[in-house]
This record gives sequence, C-alpha cells and structure tokens, in this order.
Amino acid sequence: IMSFEDDSSDPGLSGSPTMERFLFGCELSSKVPFFTFQGDQEEEMEHFLELRTVCLGEGAKAESNVVEVTAMNYQGKTISVPIANLHINCLPMVSLGEFELKAPVTIRLKAGTGPVNVSGLHLVSSPVEESDLSEEDDEFEDDEDLSPIKPAKKKQKL
Repeated sequence: IMSFEDDSSDPGLSGSPTMERFLFGCELSSKVPFFTFQGDQEEEMEHFLELRTVCLGEGAKAESNVVEVTAMNYQGKTISVPIANLHINCLPMVSLGEFELKAPVTIRLKAGTGPVNVSGLHLVSSPVEESDLSEEDDEFEDDEDLSPIKPAKKKQKL
C-alpha cells in the first residue's frame, strides 16, 4: 500500500488534522457486483474514499455498465447516485476528478456484467497529537538561536 502525507495542513495550527493517502481499487462484475468501503473504526480517525476513475476491464461486453455509489448525505440519510454509464464502443472510461465521500461507501454495478475497475484514494484523517506538536515546537526553537538580522543603516544626507 502506498502512503502520501498531505502537506496542505499548517503545522503551526494546534489540533489541525493530518491526512494520509493510500491507493484504492476494486473490480466489480456479475460475480462480485458490489464493494463496501468501511475504513477502520477507530474513534479519532475519519476515513474518506476519493474516487478518481471508473473503467471497463478486459473482456467487457458491448453493453451498458452502470456504476452507482451509496453513501450518506449531509442530513445523515443514505442516498444512491449513478456515477458512470460505461460502454465499450463509446465510453470505456470516466474520470471523476476528486470525487470524495465519507465512509461507509458502497460501490455497485447496477447494470451490466463488467468487469468494471474503480480506482482512487483511501484518505485517513487523524487529529494531530500534542506529542507531535511539541516535536515541531522544538524544531522552531532551534531557529530562534540564530542571531537576528539587523536592518541596514541609512546614510545621512549632507
């Protein structure tokens, strides 16, 4: 599994979360028509699924393959939405950009026999612990030991 640290969070802000990114992929077919992404159930961590591409796999038939996702909306209600309708002759792949959903998420092959490959990133957000912050504070203290830069003296007009 690949992991990427998110550099967008400011280390100077106490309590700002850190984000790790892991490669995600699953294959849907008539034999395995759905996949449920849960993430880990630890209290302090939040798991997100960032879908990037949906594409037909090798051996796909000339038929419509409809992929839908089921997740919670902002009111906490489960909602299902089609995200791709693929066909080998005209649209074998869809790029979703950064389509991010909070776990749990179910990806389903609603129509067709596939295979359909879904790829993206598994994002894990965890709060910064105080021990992490104190290490960063130590790094900044070392910088303060340097002598301060003095402003240049202005020449007096005669």
